[in-house]
Order: sequence, then C-alpha cells, then structure tokens
Amino acid sequence: MERNLKNVLVISFGFLLLFTAYGGLQSLQSSLNSEEGLGVASLSVLYAALIISSMFLPPILIKKLGCKWTIAGSMCCYIAFSLGNFYASWYTLIPTSVILGLGGAPLWSAKCTYLTIAGNSYAEKAGKNGKDIINQYFGVFFLIFQSSGIWGNLISSLILSQASNKVEISEESLACCGAYDCMSEATNTTASAGPSESLKYTLLGIYTASGVLAVLLIVIFLDQIKSDQAETEKEIQKTPSFWSTFLATFQHLKDKRQCLLIPLTMYSGFEQGFLAGDYTKTYVTCALGIHYVGYVMICFSAVNSLCSLLFGKISQFTGRKLLFALATVANTACIIALLLWKPHPNQLAVFFIFPALWGLSDAIWQTQTNGLYGVLFEKHKEAAFANYRLWESCGFVIAFGYSTTLQVYIKLYILLAVLVLSMVTYGVVEYLETKSSPGTPAATKKENVGPCTQETKM
Repeated sequence: MERNLKNVLVISFGFLLLFTAYGGLQSLQSSLNSEEGLGVASLSVLYAALIISSMFLPPILIKKLGCKWTIAGSMCCYIAFSLGNFYASWYTLIPTSVILGLGGAPLWSAKCTYLTIAGNSYAEKAGKNGKDIINQYFGVFFLIFQSSGIWGNLISSLILSQASNKVEISEESLACCGAYDCMSEATNTTASAGPSESLKYTLLGIYTASGVLAVLLIVIFLDQIKSDQAETEKEIQKTPSFWSTFLATFQHLKDKRQCLLIPLTMYSGFEQGFLAGDYTKTYVTCALGIHYVGYVMICFSAVNSLCSLLFGKISQFTGRKLLFALATVANTACIIALLLWKPHPNQLAVFFIFPALWGLSDAIWQTQTNGLYGVLFEKHKEAAFANYRLWESCGFVIAFGYSTTLQVYIKLYILLAVLVLSMVTYGVVEYLETKSSPGTPAATKKENVGPCTQETKM
C-alpha cells in the first residue's frame, strides 16, 4: 500500500474510534448527567473553551510538536472527558470539558495540515494535481469518519438496553414529557431513571478503551512527516497568529453581509444543541428510556450523512435558495409538531421521524451555509470561516447554557424565532448579491470551499 494512503487510513480509523466514543457520550449527556443540568452545562463549557482554543492553540502546538504528536495529545483530551464521566460532578466534568474544548481545535487543524501535506507530497512524486489528491484524501477520511455517529450510539443503546430494572412508564410520568415538560427532577423519575452503575461503568469503559485505541493507533502506525519539514513550516506560516486571527475575525464584521449571516450561523448551533440536549432528554429518555437515545441518534446521523452527500451533489442543479427553503419548511414543521405532540411509547415510529427530518435539515444548513461563506467571501476565507466557527459555537454555548433553566416549549419558540430571523437576513444577503451582480445569479457561482472548512462540529 502506498505510504501516504496508509497514513490517511490510520488517521481516519483513529478519528473513527475517538468520535465513536465522544459522539455517543455527547448524545447521552443531558440524560446521563441530568442532575442540576450538569451534562448540558459541561457541553456549554466545552464549546466556550473551543472558541478560545481555535483562536491561538493550533499553530503553536503544531509548530512545537508536529502534526502527529498534536493529534495524539489532543486525542488524550477527549479521553480525559470520558474519564470525567466515571464520577460525574461539577469538580470532574467541567474541568475535563475545558480540557476537551482546548484540545478540539488543535486536533482538527493538525489533521487538516497532515492530510494537506501528505496529498501535496504524493502529488509531487506522482506528477498529479495537488488539489485533486487532497480532495481524494479528505473523501476517504470523511467516508470512514462519518460512520462514527452510528457506532457510538449503537454501542450505548445495546449496553443500556441490558438494564434489568425497566418498568412500565405511568401516564402521570408521560404527562411531564414533551414541550410542556415538568422542570422538577422529582416529577418524572420512572422513565428518566439512570442506568445501573455497572452498566454505566461498562459503557464508559468501552468508550475510554476506544479512545485509548485511537491514541495507540496514531502513536504506533502514523508516520511523522520529517521529509516535508519545509512544507510543514510553510503550512504553519499560512496559519495566522492569535492576534491577527482575532483582529481579522472582528474586522470582517465590517462587511454587512457577514453581520446579516450571524443569525443563520448561530441557528446551526441552536438546532444541533436542541436535538442533542433537549429532544434526547424530554422526549426520548422521558417517554421511552435512556436506552433508546442511541437508536434515535443513529437515525439522525444516518440521514444526515446521506443527505449531506446528496445535497452537496444536487445543489449545482437546484441552487442553494431552494435547498434553504426545504430546510426551513422541514424544521418549521418539526418545531410546530414538537409543540403540539405529547410523546407516548405507543407512537414509537414518531420518535424516529423527527430526528430523520432534523438530519435532513441539518445536512442543508451545514453544506449550504459553508458553501455560501465560500462564495461570498472568497478573498477573505480565513476571517469568514473564523466567524463561522465563532458564531456557530456561540449558538451551541447559548443553547446548552439555557437548557436547564427554560421549559422546552420556550426553547422551541426561541428556535422558531431565530429560524425566521435567519431566513429574513439570508434573504437580504441574496438580494444584495443579486443587486451587486445582476448578470451572475448567486446560485451559479462556483463554490470554492476547502475540505477543512466544514469541520465545525465537535
């Protein structure tokens, strides 16, 4: 096997193992650590730390440690979060969430840098186009990585379904599920009762072992790029310093199109935060039990991955406006239905319909918003995507931050209001684009988006 392709596969399977653990654990936080809202608070802190990390840590660590050891060290930050869940408290989970957030940005940046250098290196030897090889390498990576959402959630559901203390959920308990949930922890203890300590430790043990295997895979089998030291330095030099990134990010807000896209970008964080923090807890765990969370999130992950591939291909024929309209209709329909629906175990299929439609919408928000940034800000992509990461992360922080203080119906109304505002401001952006270039419709412009720009999810 060609050496560079071997390294691509090592990184891909390393990330698969790591995010199999983290993805499954993130989906369970609001249900597994629901006392005093510890789980969602840890996720809010995590994304806040990620914002800080992305500003200055990646170039420093990659320059000092190199790509291989930055990846390995950052993966250890994810393992720390798994360990913090063994004895979850404010003194263990919040610090480990900060550690994970700080390690998140260097991990993805080092991976991007490594695959880019490996692609250019092979292209030079083979006499091929560097961009073509890099895109092939990223294609292989995402093909393998995207399945992590399925495996992590499958493991959690298979383990937690072994519980021997399952009981019939009373109608009184079901009355506290859904949009008009009972805020008091004491009101619904039947459905949301946590798994036994032995099952919890078994699950966390598997997740921790998966993270350790990921680190070992990188340390043992990934080659350090020594022969391309000059190119590594060149890649690092392309990465702006903390202060230049910080200033460029906020200077970019002088562009009114960027300001108008803030609601749309934040909505991406809001809608993902709602599904992971609220739907899993107040609908699925409350009415079905925690062992169904994994199955429901598998449905979301599978539809999300398939639709991301589909919409990425057909957007050149439909244009982004039609796709944004489809996502808006699907999300609005889901929000209204969630406001009206009273979840009941007899309606099992409905629990999967919502995440499927949510996955379809999220695929459009992710692919088309990234593409929109690439088209509008082609000459200032670094500052533009720094804004993208900043405002989407702010959406996550806010959504997880107020998760335990507001009833679900209020959060749904907030979600609907942000969605409406997003579409209004997005419409203004499209109008400005059409006005500025009447001969070239925005939908037909080439979307020059690099393979690293869509990596905003943790």
